[in-house]
Amino acid sequence: MLLAGLSPLLGGCDEPATAEASVKAVIPEVSVVTVVPKPHAIVRELPGRISPLRVAEVRPRVSGIITKRLFQQGSEVKAGASLYQIDPEPFAVEVQAAEASLAKANAVFEQASHHARRIEKLTARHATSEAENERAIANMRQAAADVAGRKADLARARLHLDYTTIRAPIDGVVGAAQVTEGALVIQNDAASLATVQQLDTIYADFTQSVSELNNLRRAFETGELERIAPGAAKVRLVLDDGTLYPVPGKFLFSEAKVDASTGQVTLRGEFTNPKRELLPGMYVRVLLEQGVDSDAIAVPQQAVQRDASGGSEVYVVRDDGRVIVRPIRTAAVQHGHSMVSHGLKAGDRVVVEGFQKFTAGDKVSAVMWTEADASRETGALAGETASARR
Repeated sequence: MLLAGLSPLLGGCDEPATAEASVKAVIPEVSVVTVVPKPHAIVRELPGRISPLRVAEVRPRVSGIITKRLFQQGSEVKAGASLYQIDPEPFAVEVQAAEASLAKANAVFEQASHHARRIEKLTARHATSEAENERAIANMRQAAADVAGRKADLARARLHLDYTTIRAPIDGVVGAAQVTEGALVIQNDAASLATVQQLDTIYADFTQSVSELNNLRRAFETGELERIAPGAAKVRLVLDDGTLYPVPGKFLFSEAKVDASTGQVTLRGEFTNPKRELLPGMYVRVLLEQGVDSDAIAVPQQAVQRDASGGSEVYVVRDDGRVIVRPIRTAAVQHGHSMVSHGLKAGDRVVVEGFQKFTAGDKVSAVMWTEADASRETGALAGETASARR
């Protein structure tokens, strides 16, 4: 009977311990990151298009009938490679005529030279007048000038004959043939016969608003951002399917004028293109480093929530373990992280995972979050999704 009476008392002694364990059990565990300011490059993502390093339109330099096309459309050609052949026969005849004229002029010059020498000797012996000597010298010089003119005519005729072979002006990829055999082409015609584009190195032309550039300039002047050393700015390309082009580029220049219709400034980067993946006219997005924030604050993008009015906010774990809502202002998203310009300071613990486990004001147990944790969680979710599909 005594033991039976003590049982309720003993049971009552266990209740506080059980309640305390129950309270501990309901404290949710969340993953957090600790805010640590550190230098971070300011990267702008801008729209752009690919353009060739050099473009040359192939045009005839003499008029005539095309007799041969000597290239494969879309192939690589070297500077000086033969592309078209114009009928050379009329120009070969012109060369022969120029050679004959030169031979005649040489004969006249030789006769004039002999005559001038004879007159010179006679004049020395006072056998003829000085006027006759001067006339002979003038005739010889005229004959020499005629020889020079005939040589120039021959050089011109040979040059025109050489122009009957139309050659590639630069190294590059030749496009579609615009004429066929039998077509009449006219010297210096506005219509091109083909186009050669150099694609082993290309340009990416992109634009940025003048207001962004002015904001950037003011940030440099106030010391909020640090300038990147000339020639050290990195430029990367994001292709239209979202993949990152593997070869970084070189920033060349920013144009010194603003487009009046768009308020944009044109910038240019240069990229090597060994596999010809980048083609003229292709749309790309350009990632351009424009400065360095020496004490930037960045948090994982998934940590940033939206309030009812669309503003940005994060959940911060205080020193007492309770969660509070902190409004923030974000600047940009880079590499999966949101750059925070206002609202956070060094040492703040920002919740990254576990939002469904608490509401603002609850006490939580904070554990450190890492990128590896995110990768494992993403892989697990992908596995669950694949199993569900099967």
